[in-house]
Amino acid sequence: MAVGEAGSSGVSEGKVFPELAGEAAAEGRLARIGPLRGTVLLAVGVVLAALNLRAAVTSASSLLGDVRGGLGASAAWTSLLTTAPTLCFAFAGLAAPAVARRIGLARAIGFALVALALGLAVRVWGGPAVMLGGTFVACAGIALANVLVPVVVKESFAGRVGLMTGLYTAALQGSGALGSAVTPVLEGPAGGWRQALVLWSGLALVALVVWAVGARHRTAPAGTQEAPPVPWRRLLRSRVAWSVTAFMGLQSFLAYVVMGWLPEIYQDAGLSKGAAGVMLSLASLVAVPFSLLVPALAARRRSQSGWNALIAVPPIVGAVGLMLAPATLPWLWALLLGSGFTAFGLAMTAIALRAVGPETAAGLSAMAQGFGYLIASTGPMLVGLLHDATGSWTLSLTVLVAALVGQLLAGVAAGRPRVV
Repeated sequence: MAVGEAGSSGVSEGKVFPELAGEAAAEGRLARIGPLRGTVLLAVGVVLAALNLRAAVTSASSLLGDVRGGLGASAAWTSLLTTAPTLCFAFAGLAAPAVARRIGLARAIGFALVALALGLAVRVWGGPAVMLGGTFVACAGIALANVLVPVVVKESFAGRVGLMTGLYTAALQGSGALGSAVTPVLEGPAGGWRQALVLWSGLALVALVVWAVGARHRTAPAGTQEAPPVPWRRLLRSRVAWSVTAFMGLQSFLAYVVMGWLPEIYQDAGLSKGAAGVMLSLASLVAVPFSLLVPALAARRRSQSGWNALIAVPPIVGAVGLMLAPATLPWLWALLLGSGFTAFGLAMTAIALRAVGPETAAGLSAMAQGFGYLIASTGPMLVGLLHDATGSWTLSLTVLVAALVGQLLAGVAAGRPRVV
C-alpha cells in the first residue's frame, strides 16, 4: 500500500474541510498538522471510497456490448475505453503526491471523489467522445484515491494497519464484483444502459459526504517543518523500485484485462450477458477473502517471493482454460483468474516493506502505481486489438499468459528482503 506520511504533505486546507486550514505553502515551509484522527467514521469513509474504485470500471465492462451498440462506436474506440482507466491511473497516480502536497491530503481525496462522481454522471449523456471524456475524469479521481487513501490507512490507523489494509483491499475487490453483478440487473428496471451506469455516481457522492465529515478531525499538531522531498533520483536508479513497479504493473495488466474483457469473452463463448457479468463478479469476489489473509501472512515473513510467485500460478491455469474451453467450466476459469487479483495486496505490501522512510514510501507508491499502470494500460488495448485482428481470443489470452509469467518473475524479485 502507499505508505507515505500524510502529515508530510502538510498543506493549507480550504473551505470543504475548514478545520484543516493551515498556512500557505508558497515559501515551501508548511505548518505541520497532525494526521487525520482514526475514528470509526473515517474508517467508514475509507471503506466507502474503496468501494468506488473498481465499480466504475466493471459496471461499464459488464454492459460493453450495449454501450458500443448504443453509441455506434468502433472496435478501436471500445479498446480505448477499456484502456482509459489504466492510462489515467498512470498519469494521475504520478501526480498524486504533488497534488496532496499542494492542497492537502484530506482535500485531495475529497476532490478525487468529486471528480469520480462528476465523471460517472456526465459520461453517459452524450456520444462516444463524451463517454471517453467522462471516463477519463472519473478515472483520474480513482487514480488520486488509489494512491492517497492508503496513506490515510497507514498514518491514521497505525495501530491497526493490518486490519484496515485488509478492509480497504477487500472493499476494493468487492467493488469490482458489485459493479459487474449489479449493473446488468439494473439495466432493465432503470430503463437502459445509460441510466444503469449513471446510478454509480450516487455511491461516489455518499462516499464524499462521509469522507467530508470523517476527515474533519486531526490529532495534535507536531510543530513546524518543511515537507521532505521525494527522492526520485534514488528511486529511478533502484533495481528494487523497478522490480516493485513491474510487479504492480503486471498484476494490474491481469486485473484490467479481466475487468475489461472477460464478459465479452464469455458472451462470445455462448454465455448470456447476465451470466457473463456473474462470471466477472465471481472473479472479483474470490479475491476478497484472499486479500484479507494473504498480504498479512506474507508480511510476517522476511521474504515474500514465495507468496508472490504462488499467487501467479492459478490465473495462468485459468487463462489457459479460458483459451481452450471457455464454456466448459466458466466458473472455474473465473475463480482462478480472480484469485490472481490478490497480487494487488501483495504489491501494496511490497511498497510498504521495500521503502525506508515516509518520503521514500510515498515516492515508491507513486512510481509503482504511475509507471506500473502505464505497463498495465497496454493490456486492455492490446487484447482488444488482437481480437479484432484475428477474430479469436486465443492470441489475446496467450499475451495474458506471458504477462502472468512476467508477473511471477517480477514478484520474486520484489519479494526479496531488500530496501530502497
